[in-house]
Amino acid sequence: MFGMLGPLTKLAGDAGLPGTAMTAWRALLGVTFIAVVLVATRSAGESVAALRALGRRGWGALMTAAVSGLVLNAAMFNAFGMAPVAVVLMMFYTYPAGVVVADVVLGHERLTRWRSAALALSMGGVVLVLAGGSPAAGAASNLVGGIVLGLVASAAQVLFVEVSRTGYRSVPSAGASGLIMAVAAVGAATLAAVAGQGDGLLVPLRTPGVWPLILLAGVAAAGVSSWLFLVAIRQIGGTRAGILMLFEPVTGVILAAVFLGESMNPAQAVGTALVLLGALVLQRTAEPHLEPVVETAASPVA
Repeated sequence: MFGMLGPLTKLAGDAGLPGTAMTAWRALLGVTFIAVVLVATRSAGESVAALRALGRRGWGALMTAAVSGLVLNAAMFNAFGMAPVAVVLMMFYTYPAGVVVADVVLGHERLTRWRSAALALSMGGVVLVLAGGSPAAGAASNLVGGIVLGLVASAAQVLFVEVSRTGYRSVPSAGASGLIMAVAAVGAATLAAVAGQGDGLLVPLRTPGVWPLILLAGVAAAGVSSWLFLVAIRQIGGTRAGILMLFEPVTGVILAAVFLGESMNPAQAVGTALVLLGALVLQRTAEPHLEPVVETAASPVA
C-alpha cells in the first residue's frame, strides 16, 4: 500500500495538487479512517485513556514519532514531484543502513562484517541508480532536490522506527497512528500555507477528478498501511518489519512503469537489486528480541 504513494503523487501533481497539499489531504483522510475504526470498534475511549496515562517520556517518544512522520511524508511527497519514483525510493531505502549507524553510535549493535557488507551493497546500488539515470541537464536541479528530500525522508524513517518500537507501547496502535497522522495533517497544511501552496489545499474542492487519488492515498496508503506498519513494528520488531517493507520500492517501481511510463535501464536495475540485497543482508544477524504486544480491540490482529 505504501508503494502506491509515488505514482499517486505524480498523478495528483499532474492534476494540480502540490506535494505538501497532497500530504495534508492524505493525512486528513487517514485520520478520518482511523476515527471511523475507533468508533466502529468502540475503542476510542481506551485510546484516549491510554494517552492520558502516558508519561512524559512516552509523550516525548510519541511526539517525536509524529514529527518524524510529518517530515518523512512532506519530504517524500515533494521528492516524487522532482525526481523519478525509482530514484526517490532508492534514496529512501538507505534507511536500513541508517538504522545500523544509529545502533552502532548508540552502542546497541556492533558493526560486523555482515553489516559492513550490507552498507557496501546498498551504497553501491545507490550510485548505480543515480549514475544510470542520465537526467537531462534541465532536470538536474530537480533531481538533486528529489535526492536530498529522499535522504531526509530516510533519516526521518530511522528515527520513527527507533522511537516506535517501545516508546509508547501502552497506546493502542490505531489510536497512536491516528494521533501521528493528525499531527501530519495539521503540520502539512501549515507548511503548505507557509510555502505558498495554500491554494493547492483547495484543489480537491475544485477538481473532483483528484478524489479517487487522494482517497486511495488517504485510506489505503495512509490509514490502513500506517496502522499495520506500527502493529508490525510492535509485534515482530523493526528489522523483520523492514524486510517485509522491501516490497514497497518494488511495488512503487512496477506501478511507476505501468502507469507513468517510467523505465529503468540495466544499470539502474542492478542498482535496485543491490540496494534490496544490502537491506536483506543487513538483517542477517540484526533481528531484535521483542516480546509480542497483545493488541486491543482496535488492532487488526486482535
